[in-house]
Amino acid sequence: MKIDTQPLKDHQVKLTVEVEPRPFEESKQRAARKLARQVKIPGFRPGKAPYPVIVRHIGEPAIIEEAIEILVNDVYPEALKEANIQAYGPGSLEQIVSIDPPTFEFIVPLRAQVTLGDYHSIRLPYEKKEITPEMVEEVVKNLRERQAIIEPVERPAQEGDLVRVQLRADHIDPVEDQPAVLFNNRPLSFAVESEGVENPMEWPFPGFSRRLLGMSAGENAHYFYTYPEESEHKSLRGIEAEFFLTVEQVSSRSLPDLEEEFAKSVGDYASMDELSEAIHQDLEKQAHDEYNQDYDDKILEEVIELSTIKYPPQMLEREIETVISRLENNLAQQNLDIDLYLKTRQMDMDGLKDSLKPIAETRLKKTLVLLEVAEAEKINVDPQSLQSETSRTLNELSTVMEQKEFRSLIQTNENRSNLVSSIMMEMLISRTQERLRVIAQGLEIAPEEGTETGAEPTDNSATEPASDQTPDELSPVVERPVESEDLSKSPVIDSTVADSDPEEIEVETTGVEPSNSTLTDTGL
Repeated sequence: MKIDTQPLKDHQVKLTVEVEPRPFEESKQRAARKLARQVKIPGFRPGKAPYPVIVRHIGEPAIIEEAIEILVNDVYPEALKEANIQAYGPGSLEQIVSIDPPTFEFIVPLRAQVTLGDYHSIRLPYEKKEITPEMVEEVVKNLRERQAIIEPVERPAQEGDLVRVQLRADHIDPVEDQPAVLFNNRPLSFAVESEGVENPMEWPFPGFSRRLLGMSAGENAHYFYTYPEESEHKSLRGIEAEFFLTVEQVSSRSLPDLEEEFAKSVGDYASMDELSEAIHQDLEKQAHDEYNQDYDDKILEEVIELSTIKYPPQMLEREIETVISRLENNLAQQNLDIDLYLKTRQMDMDGLKDSLKPIAETRLKKTLVLLEVAEAEKINVDPQSLQSETSRTLNELSTVMEQKEFRSLIQTNENRSNLVSSIMMEMLISRTQERLRVIAQGLEIAPEEGTETGAEPTDNSATEPASDQTPDELSPVVERPVESEDLSKSPVIDSTVADSDPEEIEVETTGVEPSNSTLTDTGL
């Protein structure tokens, strides 16, 4: 077997393989027997006719076509091994150069390569946000509003009232590829803020609820608003919009008193002091997690800037599919689907893929860099920790999933294996981010923070198909001429996606998380 390799610019390689005549003749014999079992040849049992008879009955072109497929599946893995090529996944048979001698041309995607720069030189200040009493009071206020007694009233809206409206927003003078409609008629409820209250995160824009003051059911209004460049709603910065609304109902709100009974109604809290302390701790954890996420992102940006990262286009394509899958899941939680989303955005699936490509590329680079750092730092996950985290995850899933769905998830070895692989990767990435945090702060890495004992070295090839897979897994594509905490009792109120900027449903796709395309297909 003669092999010629030609590297391509997109981290693939063109592999030209010339095969000796004898293997091709053997493949023709195998092909003939296979085809003979599928047709009835008079005078012979299925698959027992001599080769010349099969040729006369079926035709040599059909046998050659089948023989080529057999030969390709035999030759391709051997060619990869002989050429010492580490493939990312199945290659593709680009063309049959000749039949005599049999010569094939493959395009093979290569496994990603990451060459790290001097990430140990990165230094970033670490300054966490302090939780103030005002922040705790804001949460208590939100909790009271959750328990407010709502009663429809026949009068104009006053401060503190809840006003339900139908709201639509048009984009004035959209440029190319921008939607003309920001969102269609949507039923939304707004609490009219008190005078002097400023909330830069108010949706759809700061001060909107005050514009409902004095309006009654059945009244219409429309407003113009230009989002400033420093708007908290990043996707709307610089956009001039026109809002149309119809008031459907005005309701008064009676808030519960801040007493012991209120604290008990929120959770297992004996007093308002105990509730406030729980809220403070919750806010601290939330602020800590958010700060670490931003801090980790900044570190990774610098590590990526210092590194050389190469990957084939197929890897990015799978990452894009993963981002779309996550977007579909987010939409489903709002009882929406991807078709409606595309229609609202006035784009097709190809346009969506193009728009999500930068997000997917960032995710992919961060994941690849983290895995390379994990290998460089010899960070592993020991079996005992993995088992403990898997048990915790299963217990949590059993409480939030339907029992039938949960049993379906764990009933097969493949699903269980995928789940464990996903958890292991999450733990590995989390520990690697922690290590980078220590490095970026210039802190000394204690020995106990290093490699986990009792664990086999982590093989980063778990993120992509390795070159020592079975022939079936590496068969080319022949074309004929991808530690959380149970906060269910947390008093902290998170804003819902439904009441936020429609663009923000994509926010969850931008984090560094083990993606289906580069890890497993667990869907977690």
